[in-house]
Amino acid sequence: MRRAFLIVLLSAFAATAQPLPSYKDLKYPPLPQVHVPEPAAFTLSNGMRVFLLEDHELPLIHGLALIRTGNLFDPPEKRGLSEITAAVLRSGGTKAKTGDQIDEQLENMAASVESAMDETSASMTFSGLRESTDSVLSVFKEVLTDPQFRQDKIDLTISQTRSAISRRNDEPNVIAERELLSVLYGRDTPYGWQIEYEHLARIHRDDLVQFYRRYYFPKNILLAVYGDFSTAEMKNKLESLFAGWTVEQPSVPPFPAVTAKPAPGVYLAEKPDVTQTFFAIGELGGTLRDKDYPALQVAANILGQGFSSRLVSQIRTKLGYAYDIGAAWAANYNHPGTFRITGSTKSASTTEALQAIRAEVEKLRTSEVTEQELDTAKQAALNSFVFFFDNPAKTLNRVMHYEYFGYPKDFLFQYQKTVAAVTRADVLRAAKERIHPENLTIVAVGNPKEFDKPLATLGKVKMIDLTIPEPKKEPAKTDTASLEQGRALLRRGQQALGGAEKLAAVKDSSQSLEMALDASAGGIKIKQQNRYVSPQYLRQDQDLPFGKVSVYTDGKSGWLATPQGTMPMPAQVLKQAQGELFRHLIALMLSDRDASRTVNAVQKNAVEISAKDGETVKLEFDEATGLPAREIYRESGMGGGPAEMEEVYSDWRDAGGLKLPFKITILKDGKKFAEAIVSEYKFNTGIKAEELSKKP
Repeated sequence: MRRAFLIVLLSAFAATAQPLPSYKDLKYPPLPQVHVPEPAAFTLSNGMRVFLLEDHELPLIHGLALIRTGNLFDPPEKRGLSEITAAVLRSGGTKAKTGDQIDEQLENMAASVESAMDETSASMTFSGLRESTDSVLSVFKEVLTDPQFRQDKIDLTISQTRSAISRRNDEPNVIAERELLSVLYGRDTPYGWQIEYEHLARIHRDDLVQFYRRYYFPKNILLAVYGDFSTAEMKNKLESLFAGWTVEQPSVPPFPAVTAKPAPGVYLAEKPDVTQTFFAIGELGGTLRDKDYPALQVAANILGQGFSSRLVSQIRTKLGYAYDIGAAWAANYNHPGTFRITGSTKSASTTEALQAIRAEVEKLRTSEVTEQELDTAKQAALNSFVFFFDNPAKTLNRVMHYEYFGYPKDFLFQYQKTVAAVTRADVLRAAKERIHPENLTIVAVGNPKEFDKPLATLGKVKMIDLTIPEPKKEPAKTDTASLEQGRALLRRGQQALGGAEKLAAVKDSSQSLEMALDASAGGIKIKQQNRYVSPQYLRQDQDLPFGKVSVYTDGKSGWLATPQGTMPMPAQVLKQAQGELFRHLIALMLSDRDASRTVNAVQKNAVEISAKDGETVKLEFDEATGLPAREIYRESGMGGGPAEMEEVYSDWRDAGGLKLPFKITILKDGKKFAEAIVSEYKFNTGIKAEELSKKP
């Protein structure tokens, strides 16, 4: 009965129901007119330019300082200096508080103060509750005006940057866009170069201090504050807060000009481990001031923005080549930006996909777009306009940047009007004049063995070397006095250990120890025996939780034995073993008797010992006893970047007529890595090189 009733009811409804409207019939009201609040602008007595914008919706306060500098001002030999300066400006704390103490203080009042570095500006931001305004402003002012650049935070930041370098080839899409920019702007210019280990090795605390002093001064800063406050009261607060900061510096020079010429061609970064090809295609573009910027942005939207764009509908949907694809005319404020097409494709369709993209670019330049394409692209640009001003932060940020780069206050409204006036003829003309297929650079990252056609079909292929160069250790400068002082420090150390002749009498040695790795390094314990035969034979046997591992080297080659079998020593392991031989404490202390080594004093109680093959170590001595206190050196890890290693010696005891350390604390990049406790030293027991070389 119920079933019959339901059927009747549904039949009646079907007879009277109206068809649902299509989404194409939906009508939307026009977006509301944007009303941009005018921030109060004035200059403090010390020359700092300030913008204030009240916003009483929430009991919060925010601030942004723009400093006229950027990583474009990095010295070529010390790339990365600006970014490390900005990071340690905050983390290094002030004269009154360490960075960690500031972290705790800010956390307790739900506030933040941060520092960053961009290509053409540095920034410092703050935020907090209205009730903590004075406290937050005080911390912000102290960090901005009185940074201390503590060495431990410098070491940590440099270590983190080294780690980032070691991982820079992990993401193939990042490789493609990075290498495209390097080619377009020039690898030897600040717009296109990249930071290497060797640049970080040259950066010292004094460099950070000098960079800060040159660029962080009142007349070189724009400060914006917005939130729940009274403009008059905030003006007085800032005037009082910064009254004593009156540092003067010469005006900052203009940013370097872009001098690169078109670099057309096909570039390949080979990555055998990827199953698709990532690509970046482009050429240099223009600035936001260009008269054709609105038309070019509309053209780029038609080409590759949104599901209805040509690249998506043709390359991805119809041909099925691309996994994702997009295009953009990325203009900059003060120097040429880029026209870029990026995406990924099946390895097997790499060449065909790139050919199809070229065809779509050429099509954009040879015939007018449709009215529907034009309207869709223009509406996308115009509809996004309202979101540029949907909160005070965005409003003030744009006002600040227009002032920073010398743009008129109403620039965005002028742009809005120009976009609305773009015609099909404008798009065609701009595309013809500013997009040049013959100048396009193509960068592909993938496995060429799986390409459908050789990439050379598109033109001559230039290979991109993704090798990350090892840092070059630059020995300290030497002169007669520093060399003599170095030998004197070494002789004192020899005497403290038992005398040079006793050290020289050691022909073979054996060291047994137990090493405990720090929890961050795995937390395991290792039993280890190191046997050495002068001058260059070394064997190390280790008992690990998963089995026994042995290594042997004669200084030129060797082998590695694991539970899985024995193999020739890998190059990276050989390099580490050669370093171990070079730094063997007894041999190291006799470096003044080795003509291939240089012993140079670099500090009051420290020498740098370097060999002709490039090995280098800094050896510090205890001022009171003359005993070696620590070794500091750089070592490349397996699968990672170079690390700053430090071995700290303690628990000195007599062993076979010599005084040697029975405890060695190992630090990696300033953090504890392991601790070794020596149980026994043996000398001149008759060990032969042949014995060491016997495989398990």
